[in-house]
Amino acid sequence: MRLAYRLRVVLCAMLGLATPAMAQHSPVVVELFTSQGCAACPPADKLFEKLADREDVIALGLHVDYWDYIGWADSFGQTQFSNRQKSYARARGRASVYTPQMIVGGIDEVKGSAEPTVMGTINEHLARSYPRDSVKLTLTTESGGDVTVEAVAHDGLAYAVDVQLVRYRDRERVDIMGGENNGKTVLYRNIVTSWRSLGAWDGVSTFRQRVQVEGDDAVVVVIQEQGHGPVLAAARRR
Repeated sequence: MRLAYRLRVVLCAMLGLATPAMAQHSPVVVELFTSQGCAACPPADKLFEKLADREDVIALGLHVDYWDYIGWADSFGQTQFSNRQKSYARARGRASVYTPQMIVGGIDEVKGSAEPTVMGTINEHLARSYPRDSVKLTLTTESGGDVTVEAVAHDGLAYAVDVQLVRYRDRERVDIMGGENNGKTVLYRNIVTSWRSLGAWDGVSTFRQRVQVEGDDAVVVVIQEQGHGPVLAAARRR
């Protein structure tokens, strides 16, 4: 699937093709896989703060639980997020995972604390029109707080994609009292609290779904090629 994406990018460059411009480009999705129990993670969590408030980036902090055994259980950790990271690894033919890791645009994986590489990779994605602008995604807040999700593919898609609803908490400061980071106080940003599917979309007809949302957590919709492929569009309501 990644090969197919690369070939599409090369073909578009060779033929001088471009996706029709939109008034506002879709932000770049950056997923940080981190853990309160990982000694190498605090520098990545600090770097993540710089991304959390950017409008051109949707930064999603996914806390894994596979470090819990070393003396401190991550208060935000979920097995679902560990499994998501492992699925990315399997999609790339790897058997192991690590923290801190960032996945940019569903495509590129970088060490989460390597600031020049992280920023450079994000800038590369911001400079691309494909696949980031191949889908127009709109979130509309309805009466009662519901959100209507509407997606339209400019030229239609040749493959099915997953439409996913993500909620995150803006920030929380944690006093870590055990494990490798014992005694440290760390500020965590954009802490993902839930990630669920809204269903598959054929990329031909218009996707429209009204979603009930509760609580104050930010609302994010991510449209991603199936099999943990490229992110085609993302939108947010804080």
